[in-house]
Amino acid sequence: MKFTYIGREKNEVTFKMDVTAEDFAEALAKGYASGKGKYVVDGFRKGKAPRKLIEAKYGEDVFYEDAINQLFSENYSKALDELNIDPVDRPVVDFGDIDAAKGFEVTVKVTAMPIIEVKDYKGIKVAKIEIPVTDEDVEKDLEALQKRNSRMVLVERPAANGDTVLIDYAGFVGDLQFDGGTAERQPLTLGSNTFIPGFEEQLVGASVGEERDVKVTFPEEYHSDELAGKEAIFKCKVHEIKETELPALDDDFAKDVSVFDTIDELKKDTREKLEKAAAEKAEYNIKNSILEKVYEATEVDVPDVLIEEQIDEMLKEFDQQLRYQGMELEKYFEFLGKDVTEFRAEVRPDALKKVKTRLVVEAVADAENFTVTEEDMDKEMAAMADQYKMELEKLRGMMSLEGITYLAKDIKNRKAIDLMFESAVIE
Repeated sequence: MKFTYIGREKNEVTFKMDVTAEDFAEALAKGYASGKGKYVVDGFRKGKAPRKLIEAKYGEDVFYEDAINQLFSENYSKALDELNIDPVDRPVVDFGDIDAAKGFEVTVKVTAMPIIEVKDYKGIKVAKIEIPVTDEDVEKDLEALQKRNSRMVLVERPAANGDTVLIDYAGFVGDLQFDGGTAERQPLTLGSNTFIPGFEEQLVGASVGEERDVKVTFPEEYHSDELAGKEAIFKCKVHEIKETELPALDDDFAKDVSVFDTIDELKKDTREKLEKAAAEKAEYNIKNSILEKVYEATEVDVPDVLIEEQIDEMLKEFDQQLRYQGMELEKYFEFLGKDVTEFRAEVRPDALKKVKTRLVVEAVADAENFTVTEEDMDKEMAAMADQYKMELEKLRGMMSLEGITYLAKDIKNRKAIDLMFESAVIE
C-alpha cells in the first residue's frame, strides 16, 4: 500500500492511503475468514457457507466493513512511521467511494505533535539564587528532632496550653444531646485547634477529676446543617493530664538518635544536610527561571487534546489528595458550590503551561540528539529502589512497559534541563 503526505495546517496533518484492487481483495478474504460465522445460509452449518453464497444473500458489500477495518488497522501505524507523523489524537478517516475492482483512496486527518523550534536555549542569563543556612535553622531542625524523641508524662497540676488531656464529653443544644457529639477517654492536645473554636481554651486550668461545661458556637458553615451557627454546651470530665517531656540536647541525646558521639558532631552534620538541601533548592529555582525564559521565548501551538489530558491528570491527582484527607471530590465541589466544568476552566492555564514547558524541554532534548543509555536506566532504577527501600530486581519486575518508557523520557528531559543550566550565565 502506498502512503502519500498531503499537507499540514497548524497541528492537523493530512495524508492519503492508496488501496489497490489487490489490497482490497486480500482484505476481503480476511474479512470473510473472520466474519463468516455471523451469517446463516440454508443448507450450510453456521460459518461453513461459501463466500459467494453469503454475498449473494446479504449483499456484495457484506464483508466490506470488516475488510476496511482490517486494512486500516494493519496499515495506519505503518503510514505514521513512514511519513514521520506523531499523532496525539484519534484520526478522522474518509474512505471515499469504495471500488473493489479499481481500488480507492483513504484520506486521513489527525492531530499531530506540534513542530517546535527552540532558539537561544544556551547561555541564558539568570539571577543567582542563594539560600543561606543560619544557626537558627540548625537549632530548629534539632528542636524538631528533639520533639520527635519526646515522651508524654503524667502531671499533677492544672492543664496548660500544649498539654494533652484525656476527657469524656457530651454535647447538648439546649436540653437535647446531639448525635456525634459524645466520646469517652478522648485525647485532646490543648492549643492544637482540632476541636471547635473556643473549646480547647476553656479546658486550660482544669484539673484531673474536674467536670467542666464548655460553651461554644458552631461555625455558620459547619458540615452539619443541624448544628451550623448553633450554641452548644459540652459537658466534659478530665481523666488525665500529660505534658511533653523533651530530652536534653547533649551528648547522650546525640548517641541515642544518631551515629555521632557528641552533640557538636550532630550539629555539624545537621548543618551540612541543611546546606546541601538549600543548594539543591537554589539550583531547582534557577532551573525554573531558565525554563520560564525559554518558555516565554518559544511559540508553541499546543493541541487542545494535550491540554485536556493534562487537566484529566490534574483532576485525578486532586481527587487522590482529597481522598487521602478523607473527602470525596463531589462533596468538595458541593461545599464550594462548584462543578467539574468550573474546575477544569480554572486549572486550564496551569495545564497549558505544564504541557508547553514539557514540549519545549522535549524539543531541546531532540535538538541535542540526547539518548538514554542502559547505564542511565540502571542508575535511575537503582536510585528508585534505594528511595523505596526495595530490591532492584523486584522493582524491575514491577515496572510496566509504559512506566519504563515514561522513565526514559524523564531522564532524557532532565539531560536537556541540565544542559540549559550548565550553559546558563548566572549573574
